[in-house]
Amino acid sequence: MARAKANGIEIEYETAGDRSDPALLLVMGLGAQLTIWPDAFFHGLAKRGFFVIRYDNRDTGLSTDFGAWGVPNIADAFQKVMSGKKVDAPYLVKDMAADAIGLIDALGLDKAHMVGASMGGMIVQTVAALYPGRTRSMVSIMSSSGRPGLPLGKPAALAMLTAQPEGPSREQRVKHGMKLRQTIAGPGYPAPEAELRAFVEKNVDRRWYPEGGARQYLSIIASGDRVAELKSIKVPTLVLHGEDDPLLPVACGRDVASLVPGAEIQTYAGWGHDFPAGMIPTLIDRIVTFCKAA
Repeated sequence: MARAKANGIEIEYETAGDRSDPALLLVMGLGAQLTIWPDAFFHGLAKRGFFVIRYDNRDTGLSTDFGAWGVPNIADAFQKVMSGKKVDAPYLVKDMAADAIGLIDALGLDKAHMVGASMGGMIVQTVAALYPGRTRSMVSIMSSSGRPGLPLGKPAALAMLTAQPEGPSREQRVKHGMKLRQTIAGPGYPAPEAELRAFVEKNVDRRWYPEGGARQYLSIIASGDRVAELKSIKVPTLVLHGEDDPLLPVACGRDVASLVPGAEIQTYAGWGHDFPAGMIPTLIDRIVTFCKAA
């Protein structure tokens, strides 16, 4: 792990692969540390000819947090949006996009393939729209345009975005983390319990910081939709989405692909809102083929 000063904050990051290979930046989702990218995926992309970077978004993991801002009231933010009022947030999705560019600047890189999952997909969509000269290609995974009226996720999955553990102990946090991962997974790729527990424990022990995820959620609400930005994207774009995603239904991915001129889309039956071991070889192959062609 290493740290870089970028866009006025400090960003924790890790790299794999040869610096002389094309750069590929992995951008994670809501409240998710860089370690949520499976090691097999991270190193698998590097072995296929990319200089791969994964990092903690602001307010996540070991990057700069915005704790001084306080814990947001998400229900209040939704009410403000519904009544057409402005939502105050410590930062917006475009600031997280500027972090991504700041990180590749700090690493001395001219441009990168931008690969983002969930909120990370929203961030790379914004990068591709605002910084086309720095974007070799864009891969938006299990994400959305934020367009009003898109189908909502399943109530149980949406509830997990703001749910809290039963108490403050490590075991209660681990059980909560396991419940989250099981709720957002797809039916085609159930994770063995011991494997899932080890994965969750690693992330809980690295940093438990749900208030950062709540502020990121606030930033998504405050940022509005990306319909106009998506229509302006000129870089090669690939959309990947699970047909059984309980959090952001597959219609959200199809909407992103319909808005970006010339975008490719591929959907997968049985896949939910995660990176199960059984999907990793398929995803690596699809992303490598696309990025090399771009």
